[in-house]
Amino acid sequence: MKHIALIAACDRSRAIGKNGKIPWNIAGEQQRFRQLTTGQTVIFGRRTYEEIGHPLPCRETIVVSASRQFSGSHLQTVPTLAEALAAAKTEWVFISGGARLYAEAMPLAEMLYLTEIDGFFQGDVFFPPLLAGQFARVAEERHDGEIPYVYVTYRRYTKNGKK
Repeated sequence: MKHIALIAACDRSRAIGKNGKIPWNIAGEQQRFRQLTTGQTVIFGRRTYEEIGHPLPCRETIVVSASRQFSGSHLQTVPTLAEALAAAKTEWVFISGGARLYAEAMPLAEMLYLTEIDGFFQGDVFFPPLLAGQFARVAEERHDGEIPYVYVTYRRYTKNGKK
């Protein structure tokens, strides 16, 4: 059985990008992404993948795009999220942006791994809002520094309302 998770970093206004780039550069902030996704499948939308520019090491990378093809070692392109999920062979599948892919995958996710940046940055792309009663905040790990942030883990409530 595949487990689906969304993984993102966002600021207090839920901004995740500006002009195709991450609007902050915080030393160590991406460490959790690497720890969680290594050995698993990461699914990106085309623009997010183009920002990165290459497959991530030690992960299967699937790009959702109807307009471009990317291929290589541990890299494939499919036209829809459904096809990306079907192509994933690992236990965990991490949806890693952009905004449209997050919104489409949100109803399927059992876990959210968010890095909540303690600040406001200029953004033009935003992580979708969390609807009340869908997810429970089950863990957090604070990191102080010039720009503080918190690694937050959310788990979807089950049908009977339990975590």
